[in-house]
Amino acid sequence: MTEISRRSMIAAAGGAMMASPALAQPAAPVAAPVAAPLPQRGSKGADILGPTNDPRAAEEPFTQAPPATDHGTMPNLKWSFSDSHMRLEEGGWARQTTLRELPISKAMAGVNMRLKAGAVREMHWHKEAEWSYMIKGKARITAVDQDGRTFADDVGEGDLWYFPGGIPHAIQGLSADGVDGCEFLLVFDDGGFSEDSTFLLTDWLAHTPKDILAKNFGLPESAFAKIPEKELYIFPGPTPGPLSADLMGGAGQIPKTFSHRMLAQEPIRTRGGRVRITDSTVFPASATIAAALVEVEPGGMRELHWHPNGDEWQYYLSGKGRMTVFGSESKARTFDYQAGDVGYVPFAMGHYIENTGDTTLTFLEMFKSPRYADVSLTQWLALTPHPLVEAHLGMDPKQVDALRQTKAPVVPG
Repeated sequence: MTEISRRSMIAAAGGAMMASPALAQPAAPVAAPVAAPLPQRGSKGADILGPTNDPRAAEEPFTQAPPATDHGTMPNLKWSFSDSHMRLEEGGWARQTTLRELPISKAMAGVNMRLKAGAVREMHWHKEAEWSYMIKGKARITAVDQDGRTFADDVGEGDLWYFPGGIPHAIQGLSADGVDGCEFLLVFDDGGFSEDSTFLLTDWLAHTPKDILAKNFGLPESAFAKIPEKELYIFPGPTPGPLSADLMGGAGQIPKTFSHRMLAQEPIRTRGGRVRITDSTVFPASATIAAALVEVEPGGMRELHWHPNGDEWQYYLSGKGRMTVFGSESKARTFDYQAGDVGYVPFAMGHYIENTGDTTLTFLEMFKSPRYADVSLTQWLALTPHPLVEAHLGMDPKQVDALRQTKAPVVPG
């Protein structure tokens, strides 16, 4: 740029500022640019000369500069709900993570949904079983089973629900404790699930001749004159009354309640954090999905382990962490996670999850199984004849003898 053009630009800018009082005000402080990690580790790697998305790269320090122990090609094991399509409706929204977004996620799929107070996720059912964790707020859930038995409950933060495949149900947001409605995570026991494939009450009736509806319900055709022409999906509904008013009679109450207070469970406590395990042994209705709520303190780690009964689908609720997954054949890859991310670990692959932030890392582990099961690497070594372990690892006998024989799901930093 020449000196003349530089002076011209300064003069033009100054004139514009004098002509506009608003522009003459002190500028708002500009946030410091995000420092993105470079793809370098010691003498390996180099800086990036081309374009970069620095804010996104800053979220992926161990992807940008993976540890030297990473090796080979592994499938992507991470997806952020922020990258999912947001379906906006009158009264709420929904977004999903399925095998279409995360191709490795074949066993399970997830939906993140928000309902304002009074808004209804319309009456519906699925081919797949539906498991849910309430993230924030409160909702009323209702269902009827094949024997005409009924269910209704109000669920709040940390509560679960489970509806078997084919069981019709509905969800309505409530206003409680200053929260306008609710937000929750839904997990389905099939990675190919799609919210668009849900069996919706209004969608079915809109595609059934009105003379058939009249014959079925024993009512005149005029009774169905206002049936919506298309699905409602999420829509504003009537303000719910007390729960007691929605406890319908029918053939009695569902024998295995469809809701569970996960946070009311006494956790497994270690020096590094806490774990609550909820499977069919404590939540009998949840016949196809087992789960654990894991809290890891700063510097702590979900110990090296694997699961012998299925793939692991994760949802991160708070904090920051990293996970390295070992896939045999000298393959290993490290991923970074934060709140709103989905993680995935294929069947039997070894892994750990370390808290890399300065606040508690909280996440859910879900499995397509009635029972929760994990194998601890430390426990395996401690309970294997010690000379055999020493021969494998070249460890001092005293160090092998010191290995703990009981599981510590979360270890301290």
